Amino acid sequence: MSKKKIMPVLLGAIIIGGGFLGYEFLLSDRADSPFMFQPENTAVVMQGKIVYAEHCASCHGENLEGEANWRQRKPSGRLPAPPHDETGHTWHHADKSLFNLTKYGPQYVAGPGYQSDMPAFDGVLSDDEIIAAMSFIKSTWSARERQAQDEITGNSVIN
Repeated sequence: MSKKKIMPVLLGAIIIGGGFLGYEFLLSDRADSPFMFQPENTAVVMQGKIVYAEHCASCHGENLEGEANWRQRKPSGRLPAPPHDETGHTWHHADKSLFNLTKYGPQYVAGPGYQSDMPAFDGVLSDDEIIAAMSFIKSTWSARERQAQDEITGNSVIN
C-alpha cells in the first residue's frame, strides 16, 4: 500500500482510537470517586454476591460466564449478555462507566437508539447495591485484569 493510502487509514485509526479513549476518560473517575468498587472489602463483596445472584446471574450466568455466543447477535439483532469473568470485556472499562451502564442502561453509554435486553437498574438497585455487585464481579478477576481495570479507572494500585 502506498504512503498516500496508508496515511488516511492511519489518521482515521488514531482519531477513532483517541475518540474512544477520550470518551472513556470522560466517564472515568479518580481515586476519590464514590463509584470506586471495593473488591477487597469482604462485606461489600458478600453483599454484591447476593445482589448479583438476584439481579444479574439470570443473564450473565451464575459463574459470570455470560450467554453462549455472546459476541454474535441474536435473531432480534441484540447482543447476548457478555461474561463478567476474564474472558469478557467488563474489565476493559472504568468503574464509573460500568456503574453508569448498570444504573442507566446501555443506552446511557451507547446512545439512545441502542437496543439491548439489559435493563437500567435505576430505581431497582441503590447506588451502594450497584457498587457492591460490581465489587463482587471485580473480586473474581485475576491480578492482571484488576490492575488493568484499575489503570483505566485511574487507580495506580489494586485497592
